[in-house]
Amino acid sequence: MSWFQDYKSSLKLAEVEELSDLIFFRPLAAIFVKIIYPTNITPNQITTVALIIGVIGGWLYVFNTPSYLAIAATLLIIYDVLDCSDGQLARLKKNGTFFGRILDGVSDYFVSTAIYLGIGFGFASQSNDPVFYWGLVILAGLSNAGHAITLDYYRNRFLDYALDREPLLGDNLKEYEEELLKGREKGGNYFQRFIIWLYLKYSTVQLSLSQSSIETETKKYDSENFYKKHKTIIHFWSYIGPSSELSFLIICSYFNRLDIYLYGLVTVLNLYAVVLYLFQRRINHSTKLAGSK
Repeated sequence: MSWFQDYKSSLKLAEVEELSDLIFFRPLAAIFVKIIYPTNITPNQITTVALIIGVIGGWLYVFNTPSYLAIAATLLIIYDVLDCSDGQLARLKKNGTFFGRILDGVSDYFVSTAIYLGIGFGFASQSNDPVFYWGLVILAGLSNAGHAITLDYYRNRFLDYALDREPLLGDNLKEYEEELLKGREKGGNYFQRFIIWLYLKYSTVQLSLSQSSIETETKKYDSENFYKKHKTIIHFWSYIGPSSELSFLIICSYFNRLDIYLYGLVTVLNLYAVVLYLFQRRINHSTKLAGSK
């Protein structure tokens, strides 16, 4: 299998992939995976290294100098490439684990937390108005989390219809609860149990935010018509995804303009999300219902 075929097979659907992933992070990850494939390196090892690099990158924002911001941005590029690599390697070698999937998801939270704390203690604390900029950092962090949850919901919704699969979120929640219960019964593995518990809490929040839609919308729409109607807007939702916003941060870091990143996230991207939501509602109303002619 060629490198390009490996890369294509690692994608769910191009429509739900973030542009920065499609044209930059995932191609680099595919090359990296091709190089390490013959070795004994495991997906969990890649995830762990990515987590360490990402947290260090976030911590470097504390120093808030052009050189440190550039180093931090470079480390975050490496982090995102590795973050894309673990899943690709797991699918190719078919050696992914339940804990590995959760660790991969939770590592994003740790890195995001490190980044915003780093920006807060660096850029905000060293500004001429620390209270205002700390508030801006907190709003930016909450916006980033909200955007990620929103994209995750619409992406899963789109895949449920496009791939004609049953909604996964509720089933995944039960799976996490069962795994956590098994860990408690066996004892030990406190780190794994903490990671599973943390991911379970995030999934519970995500499920609660979209519970009414899941209950009333399960296979409500015609799958073929849903795909045609929603394939464009799901692409636009991807522009507020984690990799897209990380790319925005990386660019602003290289130019030493964290203020543009924070203001852009809190104002422009939140307004963009509201406008998309209004368009999404109109598209929902125009989508053919299941069973209709």
